[in-house]
Amino acid sequence: MAIFSIDPSTLFLALTGSIIPAIIWLFFWIREDDEHPEPRVIIIIAFIAGILSVIPTFLLEDLANKFIKNQQDLYTAWAIIEELMKFSAAFLVALSTRFNNEPMDAIIYMIVVALGFAATENFLFMAGSGNFVTGFLTGSMRFVGATLLHTLASAMIGISMAISFGKKMITKIVCLALGISTAVLLHTSFNIFIIKDNGNDISSVFISLWMAIILLLVFFEKLKLEDIYS
Repeated sequence: MAIFSIDPSTLFLALTGSIIPAIIWLFFWIREDDEHPEPRVIIIIAFIAGILSVIPTFLLEDLANKFIKNQQDLYTAWAIIEELMKFSAAFLVALSTRFNNEPMDAIIYMIVVALGFAATENFLFMAGSGNFVTGFLTGSMRFVGATLLHTLASAMIGISMAISFGKKMITKIVCLALGISTAVLLHTSFNIFIIKDNGNDISSVFISLWMAIILLLVFFEKLKLEDIYS
């Protein structure tokens, strides 16, 4: 896609419509750990890592498109690639550092990387929409749907790491494998309902995503209470 050939108003909408919602979500989630906040520089680096992780993701998905002909297998491959790339980005810049020192940290870092990834993906979709109105509609739908999906899927991996925090290595590996599997399953299901079903059942998908967000917030509160009384 030639960015410089895009209509200026569409390009402006793509930038503001992808970055601003991501930043709003970013501040919302990092406030969930306001008792023991992560270093802001690590948060910024994690967000940038999420942005950059789109590059290898795009290359691997393009490769998958060439070799995988079955549509459902392709949806699964996309989900595996995206979840592994987001996890790899988070692991390289945050999860493997000394700043990952409490259960909630893994969830926050995974969500931050996911928001960087989603912001870039949303920008590309909106910029490639062709005009301002279509870009606005695309941005609105992706703000509600795809951004929540990436947040939840990555949070599942973070939750698995939070549950196994301080446990033996074998427990950590098993929990991480379950977390990644859950994230891939969630992501694949979203792809099937939205892409294959042409968005016919989109309202129920969005309701399910918001319900999952509420459960995620409940889990955050549980971690806070455990921290208070530990």
